Amino acid sequence: MATTSSMFMYCLTIQPPTAITQAILGQFAGTKEQQMVTASGSRLTIHRPDPSQGKINPLFSQDVFGIIRTIAAFRLAGSNKDYIVIGSDSGRITIIEYAPSQNRFNRVHLETFGRSGVRRVVPGQYLAVDPKGRACLLASVEKNKLVYVLNRNAQAELTISSPLEAHKPQTLVFALAALDVGYENPIFATLEAEYGESDQDPTGQAYQDLEKLLVYYELDLGLNHVVRKWTEPVDRSSTILFQVPGGADGPSGVLVCSEDSITYRHSNQDALRVPIPRRRGVLENPERKRHITAGVMHKMRGAFFFLLQTEDGDLFKVTMDMVEDDNGQATGEVRRLKIKYFDTVPPATSLCILKSGFLFTTSESGNHHFYQFEKLGDDDNETEFESDNYPIDQLAQNSPAYFHPRPAENVNLVESIDSMNPLINCKVLNLLAEEDAPQIYSICGSNARSSLRTLKHGLSISEIVESELPSVPSAVWTTKITREDEYDAYIILSFANGTLVLSIGETVEEVTDTGFLSTAPTLAVQQLGEDSLIQVHPKGIRHIQADRRVNEWPAPQHRSIVAATTNERQVAVALSSGEIVYFEMDSDGSLAEYDEKREMTGTVTCLSLGDVPQGRVRSSFLAVGCDDSTVRILSLDPDSTLENKSVQALTSPPSALSIMAMADSISGGSTLYLHIGLYSGVYLRTVLDEITGELSDTRTRFLGLKPAKLFKVSVKGQTAVLALSSRPWLGYTDVQTNSFMLTPLDYVGLEWGWNFSSEQCLEGMVGIQGQNLRIFTIEDLTSNLLQQSISLAHTPREFIKHPEYPLFYVIESDNNVLAESTKASLLQSSDAVNGDAITLPPEHFGYPRATGHWASCVQIVDPVSTKSVVSTLTLEDNEAAVSIAAVPFSGQDDETFLIVGTAKDMVVSPRSFSAGFLHVYRFHEEGKELEFIHKTKIEQPPLALLPFQGRLLAGVGPDLRIYDLGMKQMLRKCQTAAVPNMIVGLQTQGSRIIVSDVRESVTYAVYKFQENRLIPFADDIVARWTTCTTMVDYETVAGGDKFGNLWLLRCPQKVSEEADEEGSGAHLIHERQYLSGAPSRLNLMSHFFPHDIPTSIQKTQLVAGGRDILFWTGFQGTLGMMIPFVSREDVDFFQTLEMQLKEQNPPLAGRDHLAYRSYYAPVKGAIDGDLCETYLLLPGDKKQMIAGELDRSVREIERKISDMRTRVAY
Repeated sequence: MATTSSMFMYCLTIQPPTAITQAILGQFAGTKEQQMVTASGSRLTIHRPDPSQGKINPLFSQDVFGIIRTIAAFRLAGSNKDYIVIGSDSGRITIIEYAPSQNRFNRVHLETFGRSGVRRVVPGQYLAVDPKGRACLLASVEKNKLVYVLNRNAQAELTISSPLEAHKPQTLVFALAALDVGYENPIFATLEAEYGESDQDPTGQAYQDLEKLLVYYELDLGLNHVVRKWTEPVDRSSTILFQVPGGADGPSGVLVCSEDSITYRHSNQDALRVPIPRRRGVLENPERKRHITAGVMHKMRGAFFFLLQTEDGDLFKVTMDMVEDDNGQATGEVRRLKIKYFDTVPPATSLCILKSGFLFTTSESGNHHFYQFEKLGDDDNETEFESDNYPIDQLAQNSPAYFHPRPAENVNLVESIDSMNPLINCKVLNLLAEEDAPQIYSICGSNARSSLRTLKHGLSISEIVESELPSVPSAVWTTKITREDEYDAYIILSFANGTLVLSIGETVEEVTDTGFLSTAPTLAVQQLGEDSLIQVHPKGIRHIQADRRVNEWPAPQHRSIVAATTNERQVAVALSSGEIVYFEMDSDGSLAEYDEKREMTGTVTCLSLGDVPQGRVRSSFLAVGCDDSTVRILSLDPDSTLENKSVQALTSPPSALSIMAMADSISGGSTLYLHIGLYSGVYLRTVLDEITGELSDTRTRFLGLKPAKLFKVSVKGQTAVLALSSRPWLGYTDVQTNSFMLTPLDYVGLEWGWNFSSEQCLEGMVGIQGQNLRIFTIEDLTSNLLQQSISLAHTPREFIKHPEYPLFYVIESDNNVLAESTKASLLQSSDAVNGDAITLPPEHFGYPRATGHWASCVQIVDPVSTKSVVSTLTLEDNEAAVSIAAVPFSGQDDETFLIVGTAKDMVVSPRSFSAGFLHVYRFHEEGKELEFIHKTKIEQPPLALLPFQGRLLAGVGPDLRIYDLGMKQMLRKCQTAAVPNMIVGLQTQGSRIIVSDVRESVTYAVYKFQENRLIPFADDIVARWTTCTTMVDYETVAGGDKFGNLWLLRCPQKVSEEADEEGSGAHLIHERQYLSGAPSRLNLMSHFFPHDIPTSIQKTQLVAGGRDILFWTGFQGTLGMMIPFVSREDVDFFQTLEMQLKEQNPPLAGRDHLAYRSYYAPVKGAIDGDLCETYLLLPGDKKQMIAGELDRSVREIERKISDMRTRVAY
């Protein structure tokens, strides 16, 4: 087989993973303000909480191209800046810092200590840092622990010592924490268990007697070695440790959290224990014990407390009382431990308490939450449980503690941050009639926090004013009265037969004494010089002085003005005869006409003058667009006025031009651009050389079907271009990469737009839509995907669209949760006291748990008109829905029925069930109601269903079956054992069926109609744990697996043709099996590791007129795509660029990029687009160096990188 693939894919991320695995707090910028650093997948992101607005703003995000296992913040004594330590899969310890001036993460240290990969014995799984920043300990799950001493040298730079070892073979580590010991020798605490004896003992007695130990490791700074200082046996269910403040702040030691209890332990003190309170209620199982899954310790002046969270999401506040001496002063000894219910928030992976009084929780599933503390729960009437009543030696006799959950009192939600984790399935469809690009519909979340989300490409808009006008205007402008004005004073509206002037104040009202000509339509308005205004209309130019004197320049006879452009010192107009007249402002403030007129070859359609640069008297270029499909750049310098500088040929006549300076990714400063809009709805952006007037580096985008109009606006302090076609677009500079972005606005189609600034709305825009005047602002430029969410009842498992109507059918099921009917009967039968019978909203408190129970339903969702769940169909008898399909049956005149596959009494692991069923429903009321027809019992749950040639194709265990619809039940027509284990997915084209096995990749099968036989004829070489597949063409299938790989497999041409030969298929049946599989094998075309588990993959287009791509979604909320390369030349270019970037800009955490992308199998036929896009973030000198190696200009490389993305997606 050839080593290079004949097929290459460019792999890009559209939305990075939204699941946050860990969040840490610190002063990373070196200022008083706290920032948060989050790790999600392989990305590090730094966020800035804004306490005044109650928002979290992302500052910078970087892909480290390695698995981030753990992160921690530390600060050297006496400094005011926090560094970040990363434990990754690179076998190295990485220390980085955030440089606020460059808005980048810079690597400070990289020390190798072992093998790469996430292995049992490679340190990096656990990380703890001494609170005083003197040392950090990296531990592996088994055996190895390394201590690094951190210090600073004479130049005040951070130094790191050689590692000190604290290894102990055959020891498993469960948790790690650093003790707060003030300035004594640093101590680290671990929870560990030795399994040496259990390994040797065949009776299993040693395993029963195994003890879990709390161990203290002390780093002796004087002797520079680590000793095992103290061990103490703890409860075997202990899983997590929390550091207790020490030194001057508290007693030191740790909290050990185990099943049903929290224990305080320290080497010089007796242990104290409190129980974890359980929920009380009719539906709660009183015997169910809780664990602590997350927590945070917060220090205040002279006090501290813990917030610990159970798996239900309940937060408990844990405090300590100290022993007092004779004078009433607290000593370093703990007298009692106290715990009480605080509030309930969704279960989190990390909790962070900010000094400004906020709580940030990164949710395990669903949106992340940012709360504000209302109070600390000190004076409420919640029951407090004390360690005095729960002696450590009488664990068995103690009665459990109970509490009543209640709505949140102490914290108040101020912001919810969108997160699509876990993303279970996704479809790209266009259900909106007015949109030209499709939307992304996905089901995500778990339990009661699940949702169906619609993603649309665009920027969010907040509308301030919408008011109707007396007739339909053609254009709108705003203007100040003098140059010094901060806000606009007038809105000028041009109608077909006149002009209306509105003044902006507390209210907006019409004014007539402004000097503007109101009897003719207006072509341009400008505030000129210090304090005068100018109005261009078809018959001339009005120059209005500050004292309302008017100077009029009339247009020559029999000619009118057809186009005009202005800036604060210059005016240029085009006449209907094709002449251009140019004016410049004199020193006395009057307009002077340039003697010669310039004749153009065709009719002028549009003009543009750039703004006057800082410290200059004029803009040196005038852009002229003519109807012969050209744009000419004319010089305005005094010695060469109106001379041709350059010309650009276009594919269609230009409808709008705009010269403006925008931030540039290459120079780092700003560059002059000429933006061109064409009558064909295409937008072009080209670089205008500020000296020679040459045009270069043209980039194009298709905006819509209407002629494009362009307007200069300002958004978030930067100059941007508003482009209007059949929908409005905004061209702006990306905050991180400084590259140019063009994104549609989520708004009605506008006919005209302009900048708008008033006291109430500093940076807004004013636009015209039909007969309406609209004023709006753009809030956020950081995310260009808009989300809408519809809540679902349970964890969604699968969804399909109705064949005709815009409706989705979602099957949902939750394990170990009480079904609705069971809950109702429990509530009826109980004679509960009033407090126990309250049912709390499940989206905040979760559902009542019960082992072995399933709650399941089918929900019909309308994502377009009502944006809600239309109806819900609950499944009874402990059945859980596992698959769904809409199947047209040819025996029923091609009427479409909804088939739902269910499993009864299913146990997920080890896998067991009592039966499977096929439910059949008929559609009513345009699909909004379902009528139950019948259900058929089958021996295993059908995990895959698919319509196939007017019948139903079902995967039942390892069998592939064809069913037809009967009067009383489904009728089995054909069956074959297609795969070794279990069918989890089906795809089809023609008579070919692609069958996915849970752990044996895919098998190609063919259905022979005359013989009524299903025959498997080709399978894969590698055992892939398939999660999703799609057919790319008749021979090729793309898929993802459980370990986070994407792959493309192709059936050899000859095998494919043989399988489809006419006849009985006897030659396929009698062909010899190869290695107890199918007769033939599939070839691997492409393989890539994107670091998220693919949950859906489909061949689709994402933008209007874009090429077909493979769009995939990942479990943690990733959206990605694979773009096929068309030419070999592009492949070579990107391969060389990839190679250069790996050398010049190695990954932040020290992982080898090629090894990372080849985690399970060598990367093949794939180019890492995310790595190529890091080129845009490099400093200028490195960009030049790589460009030199590639023999291209920097602009050319950037254009190629951005074209790969913008041609097919966002």
